[in-house]
Amino acid sequence: MEFFTKIDIPKPDFGLDYGTPVAFFGSCFADSISEQFLARKFQVLANPFGTVYNPLSIARQIRALAEGKVFTEKDVFRDGRESLSASAADVGSAGGEACGMWHCWDAHGSLSGHTREECINKLNAAAAQARDFLQKADTVFITLGTAFVYFLNASGSTNCATDGRVVANCHRQDPKLFTRRIISVDEAAKALTDIVNDLHTINEKLHIVFTVSPLRHMADGAHQNSLSKATLMLAVEKVMKRWTEIAASPSAPRNDKASRASACVYTRICEAQQSCALRNDIVSYFPSYEIVMDELRDYRFYDSDMVHLSETAKEYIFERMVDTYCDPRTRENTAKVEKFLKSANHRIVDAASPATAEFKKKLAAQAASLEKQIPGLSLS
Repeated sequence: MEFFTKIDIPKPDFGLDYGTPVAFFGSCFADSISEQFLARKFQVLANPFGTVYNPLSIARQIRALAEGKVFTEKDVFRDGRESLSASAADVGSAGGEACGMWHCWDAHGSLSGHTREECINKLNAAAAQARDFLQKADTVFITLGTAFVYFLNASGSTNCATDGRVVANCHRQDPKLFTRRIISVDEAAKALTDIVNDLHTINEKLHIVFTVSPLRHMADGAHQNSLSKATLMLAVEKVMKRWTEIAASPSAPRNDKASRASACVYTRICEAQQSCALRNDIVSYFPSYEIVMDELRDYRFYDSDMVHLSETAKEYIFERMVDTYCDPRTRENTAKVEKFLKSANHRIVDAASPATAEFKKKLAAQAASLEKQIPGLSLS
């Protein structure tokens, strides 16, 4: 008799190891899982523009990387909540920009700045680092959090020149500046296809893994959260189905009564498929949502807010990912690294003692030995 529903996860044709850089884009769940990999010293890039929840905003961020976008003053705006009055001395000392933080609608507040130049420099530095990483990466995980999207109203009173556009972060601005709605399956599917196509513009060898965050967005109620998650899942399924059809018969055009949006999705997949030599392992799905809903269906796996996951749940999902994407050799290497880090993190009582000096010498030797044994590992 079985008392536990185990989610079956097909083995992919590719894998992760210490020599294959892996990137994560998306919701706070992407941050949580990437931290698990980073803590074990995998090569990781996580949300270079900050946490982002909806597929349209993720697509905008990746489009900027694919096009080699250079952020300028047109891409930032000054916080409208703060007073715009300042003394002449303040204005003079700050180059005319002493009043209010500067933000970007496409980025998290961690990339905001006290001056316009600081914000722009942060954005361009993040873009350059991410573009360089993706050119060397092997796999990208795209974590979708919600199908609810904020759009900047055309009457928005900011100095940003792109009204009516998608907003990744509202930066606590006046709610009247925005319209919020749930996007359709076709809109989400188009964004996901753009993501695949643009990532392959950067690196045609990338594997893209979509997953839906198991964290519930309960502000709109349980039913609206379910509709949002269902929209994301249907969009992923639509893109993967089209991809499979094209991979099976790349030269045979479809002759169905698809909508204009569906036709656009199909066309973009064709373009992406042609750019990566018709490989059928390009797009896949990891069932994070299903694992939590079916395998961890107990509130003991949640944090105190009953929405975010506990550390135990995060570690369990990481273990399922390792079982899925890492071969036995990599799993063995991961265990070695974990053992070393556990020893390295021992609390030192007397930093000046001979015993501590000997302990550090031993750790340095062990680190050098592990780095020699495991290609791509850096314990520095």
